[in-house]
Amino acid sequence: MNNKSKYRELCNIESTIPLFSQDWWLDAVCGEDSWDVCLVEKGRQIVATMPYYIVKRNFFTFSTQPSMTQTLGPWLKNFDGKYSKKLAQEKDLMQELIAQLPSFDYFSQNWNYQNTNWLPFYWKGYKQTTRYTYVIDLQCGLEDIFKSFESSKKKNIKKSAELVNIVYDITSSDFYNNHKLTLSKQGVDITYSYDLFKKLYDSAYERNSGKTIAAYDKDGNLHAALFVVWDENSAYDLISTIDPEYRTYGAASLLIKEIISFVSDKTKKFDFEGSMIENVERSFRQFGAKQEAYHSINKSNSKIIDMALFFKSLLG
Repeated sequence: MNNKSKYRELCNIESTIPLFSQDWWLDAVCGEDSWDVCLVEKGRQIVATMPYYIVKRNFFTFSTQPSMTQTLGPWLKNFDGKYSKKLAQEKDLMQELIAQLPSFDYFSQNWNYQNTNWLPFYWKGYKQTTRYTYVIDLQCGLEDIFKSFESSKKKNIKKSAELVNIVYDITSSDFYNNHKLTLSKQGVDITYSYDLFKKLYDSAYERNSGKTIAAYDKDGNLHAALFVVWDENSAYDLISTIDPEYRTYGAASLLIKEIISFVSDKTKKFDFEGSMIENVERSFRQFGAKQEAYHSINKSNSKIIDMALFFKSLLG
């Protein structure tokens, strides 16, 4: 049995593997033949894994973050014992994972914020950038969660509740077309295909791990919509659409409140999939979410790519 087959079996029984590293997710966003996994076994037990996505462009091989996928990175089985011993185990396991990675010209992954130790990758020449997401602990209870919303959000929610109706389970085509339309109104092209979205939508719905939710006014205008996915550990605000013509009506805030209520008995946290854009960060923070730092890990083995990245940084 190869590593991928073993990993599929592990995903069926190990609930601590994050949603974005699950085999079915990777099948949907990468294609079954475009991802693989590093895997460490001790005895007959799998103790560490690291899925990766491979893309070939021209003469270069990239291992990058798949579309619509917030994080990848290592999964390490939790061991009891002293902290110093735990770090030593992490070092050994990560070194074994690194040794199994295929040859690449450029590597880039975002890690789950619960992966705090990237030192073994630093020692092997990888670089790190700190990024941030915002997370609500759903185990605090809905009353306390909604109390923590800032007054501006509460006002938006109250106003919007009088203007729109909430509809669950809009079709994949309706959601995608609305997102494409709202982006085009802002002069922006959509970055993912309908085929990719439908594959992910269908896979999530099949596993009761995804939901679309939308806000329509009495005239049938769609003000905002969300596509949220979850496992038993966390829900994620994967895609948000807001029609700029109705932005001030507050429907996006109303949908966040509604979907938090919906997933509160299905998982433990709600992750906004944080943004480094100042205005977006402020909006997430106003929902009372806690800032969580996560690692963005990269390494280049190509001088040509190094030069391209350098000139890109000069252009901002």
